[in-house]
Amino acid sequence: MTREEAMQLKGKDLIAYRTARLFQDGDVVNLGIGMPTKCLDYLPDGVDVWVDSENGVVGLTGAPAEGEWTDPNVVDAGGKVSKLRVGGACFDSFRSFGFIRGGHIDCTVLGAYEVDAEGNLANWMIPGKTAAGMGGAMDLVTGSKITVVMTTQTDKAGNPKIVQKTEMPLTGYHCIDYIVTEMGCFAVTPEGLKLWEVAPGVTPEEVQAKTGAKLIIPENVGSMIKDY
Repeated sequence: MTREEAMQLKGKDLIAYRTARLFQDGDVVNLGIGMPTKCLDYLPDGVDVWVDSENGVVGLTGAPAEGEWTDPNVVDAGGKVSKLRVGGACFDSFRSFGFIRGGHIDCTVLGAYEVDAEGNLANWMIPGKTAAGMGGAMDLVTGSKITVVMTTQTDKAGNPKIVQKTEMPLTGYHCIDYIVTEMGCFAVTPEGLKLWEVAPGVTPEEVQAKTGAKLIIPENVGSMIKDY
């Protein structure tokens, strides 16, 4: 993808594009349900990753093309059929979580209901609503070397999803390294939440106005679209 094409990306596609540029060649990456799977569409040239899923598979390459045969038993974290690369493997849940808890995941990417300036993540239930279960997120954010949250800047009601201190049930405590939204890219630092980059046409002031946490804004904020 050219820089000019990338400049036209919006919303979830822009989030996936920028997140994919946090991966290093050879990384083992766990892509959570929903938006994170879009990262496979935007991997930079020369970056080859091994996609893991906690249900017991490593080497996923995304959904098959229309009419393309694939094994219906090979699925991603959301239960969607996926292709498996040469060298990929399927295994039982016991081995999968041993792999995760053993620190063998380089990067975990997942969504969020809410995140805060301390790097706390809430993504498994909303108080007062029935939850299907925790899934493997609690293990992943603890066992992975890097945790990246992909989320929209606000919820459907316009409320900030990045807050100073979340009061939702936590998935992980002080576990987030980066947050990527359609407005900017943030880094969790010991000093606080730093606005690292902004989307094309967006100002740091606009990002702060839609963030429920006080941001550290450097004198020179980068762009989410650049040559990496």
